[in-house]
Amino acid sequence: MSHGEDPAVDDADRTGVWLVGARGNVATMSIVGARAIARGATDTTGMVTERDPVSSLELPSVEGFVFGGHDIEPESLVAQAERQRDRNGVPDADTLETVRDDLVAIDERIEVGTAVNCGAAVSDDSEQLDETLPIRDVVDQIRDDYETFRDSHDLERLVVVNVASTEPELPEPERYDTRDALERAIDEDDRDLPASVLYAYAAISSGYPFVNFTPSTADALGGVRELAAENEVPHMGRDAKTGETLVKSALAPMFAGRNLRVMSWEGHNILGNKDGLVLEDEENAAGKLSSKGDVLDSILPDIGHNRVRIDYTPSLADWKTAWDYIHFEGFLETEMKMQFTWEGSDSALAAPLVLDLVRLISHADEHGDGGLQPQLASFFKAPIGVDEHDFSRQLDRLYDYAEEHR
Repeated sequence: MSHGEDPAVDDADRTGVWLVGARGNVATMSIVGARAIARGATDTTGMVTERDPVSSLELPSVEGFVFGGHDIEPESLVAQAERQRDRNGVPDADTLETVRDDLVAIDERIEVGTAVNCGAAVSDDSEQLDETLPIRDVVDQIRDDYETFRDSHDLERLVVVNVASTEPELPEPERYDTRDALERAIDEDDRDLPASVLYAYAAISSGYPFVNFTPSTADALGGVRELAAENEVPHMGRDAKTGETLVKSALAPMFAGRNLRVMSWEGHNILGNKDGLVLEDEENAAGKLSSKGDVLDSILPDIGHNRVRIDYTPSLADWKTAWDYIHFEGFLETEMKMQFTWEGSDSALAAPLVLDLVRLISHADEHGDGGLQPQLASFFKAPIGVDEHDFSRQLDRLYDYAEEHR
């Protein structure tokens, strides 16, 4: 067992999980959850891969996950988890105590990252790679961190997952539609390229599967997608579907199927963690609002009014509340309405999906399935390369994949 190794990790089934944004809310909860499962302190409720038919696949064990990552925030994993415990009650005190030593060990493997073009995600306390470094040198440093982590921990495989705060949208992404254009931009020190693209490019060019859990550009860029296809590296994103949009993608097909005309669908989200604070900035919020709104436009193309708001409410901490008002018309031009309120722990909803996605994209890599992974569409608000937003139909893709690979 090497220095800083997690106790109780199965040496026979070691999967490296490199988290970009490793000290953030979602990453912390994912690490706490995985180690709590390994320690027998919690079960796997919320994990899609633990339910039939997906559970029939031969997937790497959560107990064998070895965590590392990049971050720009200096606060330790233990301090982050303690704050979540104190403010949110999740994780509870007993669970945190059970995994405390694991968090200390994992914290030693978190390297300083880059935050180029991350907008409001960068705070006064942030520490990042020298901002004067050429973009190619930043990519090389990221790639070196991946390689060092894999070699020093003797890992079977490595998966990179972006769970960092949302970046502003990339202007003119079509400039980087090809691999050649993207690599030329990197070599010419194009300072418009955002951090998420650099992390994705470094992973995929090294042959490591990549998951973009955020609305940031990352692997959605044409040049990154071309690289992944050529190198046969599995990847998928964009913007994990955990709360209000999950409900929308299940509920909107009901209105479409019954031929009820939705005149207005108003959604209002409030949350108080750092993600909520970052999304207060209009540039950072633009991509998030787009992916949340596009779900309804796809399922209900004749919708009259479709608006989503996200507001920062500090006292809520990680507890996210979404209130939706649906004004619809039925037979004999009868106007009716439906309202629902969704209240949940943002990170506790997201964390099991991170673990699921690591297992599933590892499976694709093991079986030589490179490029985009459409069977994972149900996990995302804006699944790359998939136009279907009906949640049940997206799930069918995953279930069909499980049946084919039993």
